[in-house]
Amino acid sequence: EDPSLERHFKGHRDAVTSVDFSLNKKQLASGSMDSCLMIWSMRPQMRAYRFVGHKDAVMCVQFSPSGHLVASGSRDKTVRLWVPSVKGESTVFKAHTATVRSVHFSSDGQSLVTASDDKTIKVWTVHRQKFLFSLSQHINWVRCARFSPDGRLIVSASDDKTVKLWDKTSRECIHSFCEHGGFVNHVDFHPSGTCIAAAGTDNTVKVWDVRMNRLLQHYQGNAVVNSLSFHPSGNYLVTASNDSTLKILDLLEGRLLYTLHGHQGPATCVAFSRAGDLFASGGSDEQVMVWKTNFDAADYGDVLKTQKSGTSVDGTHCILVEMDCGVHLKKTKTQDSGRKHVQQEEETSLANTLEHIMGQLDVLTQTVSILEQRLTLTEDKLKECLENQQKIIQNKTS
Repeated sequence: EDPSLERHFKGHRDAVTSVDFSLNKKQLASGSMDSCLMIWSMRPQMRAYRFVGHKDAVMCVQFSPSGHLVASGSRDKTVRLWVPSVKGESTVFKAHTATVRSVHFSSDGQSLVTASDDKTIKVWTVHRQKFLFSLSQHINWVRCARFSPDGRLIVSASDDKTVKLWDKTSRECIHSFCEHGGFVNHVDFHPSGTCIAAAGTDNTVKVWDVRMNRLLQHYQGNAVVNSLSFHPSGNYLVTASNDSTLKILDLLEGRLLYTLHGHQGPATCVAFSRAGDLFASGGSDEQVMVWKTNFDAADYGDVLKTQKSGTSVDGTHCILVEMDCGVHLKKTKTQDSGRKHVQQEEETSLANTLEHIMGQLDVLTQTVSILEQRLTLTEDKLKECLENQQKIIQNKTS
């Protein structure tokens, strides 16, 4: 079934910059260039809250994992932590020396990472907003920074046309992805933590494996991509573009699934709900739209058993996102038949897992083989150089 527009909210007085659902889907937060944060109730006829506090445009908003706090970053260089209730109480701290473009909670809700036009990424404690450390290797504005699901890594996207991967413990940049041909507007981790996706002004979305630092998929569009969000299953990706469209990408098959029209003007932000049954979008038309996903009703276990790899848009074969092949139980009439069915499912799951491991080993074997070939070539060249050098010395002495 196709995605459908469920609701749309009007209340902002300028372009919407960011949207995020609370854990229980009862509330939706949005930030805007009008300097306000709005908390929309997903219940019919319930009033929205308008939070005023920032002195300039609100560039980013995010609910904490528990849903008890909302973080916002602003062009006024501050970050605010709000309680999403009628009173709208907030604590404020000056986070950067320039516009704060991005805020993101760690999955345990204890840390907050911020990104700014001052070219730095900073990590803070949520409790008392204590500054922990700064990451500063980008040479232009940092548009976005995200924690990995396990909190060990941080990924950042910048106007210096790079995506950088950081180790939170050592605080070092462990890899830079430089394949983007323009500014990188948005980046996020796949729910499994094994991949990242980035959107840029070069009209592309790229998906990389962060374990092998390898480009997996490349989607070429016709307009600047402003934002993206992974479906919680990891099988889909939604993007928001300057051509006013939202696009749903099927990551298992490596293809465009849907193009959605609704916004009048650039679609600036998009986010799936935590359960994945809804997604929200915001645009320069000052509107917030809530869409029903619908297309995610398939049994992912069955899909994964038949589709473990796919082809990217540019035609190159790629290993796709890994997902755990869970055991899916179906009701049977008798206990015996039920046990047999479960056993068969478990055997199939185990076989799939082993097959996947073998596939990964093949990739590693190929990589080692290539490295050995390169090493042999290098040794041969070195040997040749030494022999030539000896000949030159002999000629000089004779």
